[in-house]
Amino acid sequence: MRVNCTVNGSEQSADDVWEGESLLFLLRERMGFPGSKNACEQGECGSCTVYLDGVPACACLVAAGQVEGREIRTVEGLADGDKLDPMQEAFVECGAVQCGFCTPGLVVQAHDLIERVPDPSDVEIREALAGNLCRCTGYEKILDAVRLAATRKADAR
Repeated sequence: MRVNCTVNGSEQSADDVWEGESLLFLLRERMGFPGSKNACEQGECGSCTVYLDGVPACACLVAAGQVEGREIRTVEGLADGDKLDPMQEAFVECGAVQCGFCTPGLVVQAHDLIERVPDPSDVEIREALAGNLCRCTGYEKILDAVRLAATRKADAR
């Protein structure tokens, strides 16, 4: 089957897609958006989190056939050309990027949080990121990055 969707603001299509193929496979292997990572393939780790019609979703759990005509925004789509999103910048500056495998999903989920809750408490940050697993950082630098991005966003308003 053919799948047509919008990825990061650009119309995309892929042919010969199996309906049960995951959105993650479609994005990475067929459409050339490798930012989201394939880790658990069971929706348990959050590494593949993308926006699907504006709502964070684990791309490994979404069948490619379900995205016909829908809008997807990946971690690559958060940046504005060469200018990183403030959340992406904060992750780099705070050293929240270790091996980088969990980073795309954490960045997307944290980005969504500060869009909904401009000044999140530590409890709100921890709750929002609870579905994203990281084996390298111990999470403190990730929390620092979310706090920094939230502060910068508030200062920019």
